[in-house]
Amino acid sequence: MIKVNCLNPIAKVGMNLLPDTFGTTDNFADADAVLVRSAAMHDLDLPASLLAVARAGAGVNNIPLDKCAENGVVVFNTPGANANGVKELVMCGLLLGSRDIIGGNRWVVDNRENANISKDMEKAKKNFAGNEIKGKKLGVIGLGAIGRLVANAAESMGMEVYGNDPFISVEGALSLKRDVHLVKTREEIFKECDFITVHTPLVDDTKKMINKETIAMMKDGVVVLNFARDLLVDDEAMCEALASGKVKKYVTDFPNPNVAGVEGVIATPHLGASTAESEDNCAVMA
Repeated sequence: MIKVNCLNPIAKVGMNLLPDTFGTTDNFADADAVLVRSAAMHDLDLPASLLAVARAGAGVNNIPLDKCAENGVVVFNTPGANANGVKELVMCGLLLGSRDIIGGNRWVVDNRENANISKDMEKAKKNFAGNEIKGKKLGVIGLGAIGRLVANAAESMGMEVYGNDPFISVEGALSLKRDVHLVKTREEIFKECDFITVHTPLVDDTKKMINKETIAMMKDGVVVLNFARDLLVDDEAMCEALASGKVKKYVTDFPNPNVAGVEGVIATPHLGASTAESEDNCAVMA
């Protein structure tokens, strides 16, 4: 019997695929295989019996890859399984960054006991006016499973889309809509686009690629979106740019003590793949 330990709850639609030769165990030390979502494994002692780790998600930053390699433990992930869920949240982020929906909603909550709310809102709404995304330039850095979906969806909503990915596959390029412009460098996106969204892995080349120098290249009033990795953006530089008005909004799925509550930051608590559909898809692939 192959013993599987789940460090996080894994959707039943995936667990039900395990054959009769597999069983679950609550004891990590007894596991032959591990299924994990967001639980951190770096401080865990890998059992000698462990053969494989499967992450029900795209990233593997919560898994000690070096330690697994030394022990001969194979690590799997589930690229693309949650791509649509993240794409939909990015599109929501685009709208939140262009229209002050949050400010308007806050006004309604604050005035919930106002008997004249229906009349007063006609005066108040000018304070929450925004812009439409149609006709605006969107730069997509990273055209993997999620970036491609974002580029195509934005183009369908009338945006002028520019994409950059030096490692894009032939299949990936062919899946892009014909009107998506491929550019050779990130700098072209920094300089030209009204909205910039990042969809790259966290490696040496991409760590803090949104920084003081690259922000200086951007248009005044740019909206930056980060639904990929926390450290792709230099928090200190971003907060300075928000305070000066250089960046209009920073929309991120990775709140931390540096950006949470900062004026101009719209943050969600890592909700990108938090849909029933994404969790099912990741569980099945894992």
